[in-house]
Amino acid sequence: MVRCFVLFFIVCCVNEVFCTQDSGGAQSEPVAAQGATSCGCEHLKRVAAVEPVEDSTVSADPALKYSKGANERLQEAQGDDENILSQMVLISGGEFLMGTDNPAIPADGEGPQRPVHVDSFYMEIQEVTNQQFQGFVNATGYITEAENFGDSFVFEGILSESVKKQITQAVAAAPWWLPVKGANWRHPNGPDSNITDRLDHPVLHVSWADAVAYCSWANRRLPTEAEWEYACRGGLEDRLYPWGNKLNPKGQHYANLWQGDFPNHNSAEDGYIQTSPVMSFPANGFGLHDIVGNAWEWTSDWWTVHHTTEHQQNPIGPSSGTDKVKKGGSYMCHKSYCYRYRCAARSQNTPDSAASNLGFRCVSQEKR
Repeated sequence: MVRCFVLFFIVCCVNEVFCTQDSGGAQSEPVAAQGATSCGCEHLKRVAAVEPVEDSTVSADPALKYSKGANERLQEAQGDDENILSQMVLISGGEFLMGTDNPAIPADGEGPQRPVHVDSFYMEIQEVTNQQFQGFVNATGYITEAENFGDSFVFEGILSESVKKQITQAVAAAPWWLPVKGANWRHPNGPDSNITDRLDHPVLHVSWADAVAYCSWANRRLPTEAEWEYACRGGLEDRLYPWGNKLNPKGQHYANLWQGDFPNHNSAEDGYIQTSPVMSFPANGFGLHDIVGNAWEWTSDWWTVHHTTEHQQNPIGPSSGTDKVKKGGSYMCHKSYCYRYRCAARSQNTPDSAASNLGFRCVSQEKR
């Protein structure tokens, strides 16, 4: 299989220019317009052109292989791994206002604000961890897309110097993102890293199909964007964050985000430079930890920036597309570059994308 990484060259009316990295591992500094609003992770695409595909095409293999029946047949081999699945809490259904009429990033399709009803569902209180994903892999022999492709995208700031010296290209729209051979969920910071001391951190470098496979094995599923956003808001109405409108109420950090000068220096005022162990920060009103920050979370919806203002009941997004919606931001988000740790914020990646800040959590219609 032949594939290539896309290097996006951007020249726009505000003269926002980014350069690719030259050989030897030295990164070119981005010259960004004031108020730039992207950490560049939405540009991490594996192919130059992706044809729209139906949901069933993308998810057929993992959903079939790791269906409920397959899960039941694996119980004996799985042993006690089922006990490490995340605790779930009931998200009581109801009406809420999805999106915003005051979008921080209008191009992302954050608006218009629209009335939505979602039925009750259960959601995992934390992001899926390395230990939990390892249990799934041990039980099924599953191989992630990043492992099959042989590489994944890693933020330059967490790579060792020896690995950086072997890389000669970067994503032009965000030169701090580097395609790294041997990077995957087992080796999140490149081939010379491991997860031995990160078993309680969110699993990273999982594609949308990888996430679907895990959820299917666990008799769960990915949340819709509407379910995710409803859960994020934690019962609060028209607030920026899961806990309110102030980022750091009384000086306290409520999420693992970037502090300092992105992408050059993370002051780690919240205690973490990279991902943090799940549940390191306070839960929202529904009992959900890390619903923003730490790692981006896949949803089931195809990406669109066009939304109806009419009342919707359990919306599931378009029937097809090229990118999937992800929500919540990550430890790399800073207001100056990626103000996407708001409940209404959103971004997208192709379903086969994988990166060092991208994970997921599952939901279910029944408590499992």
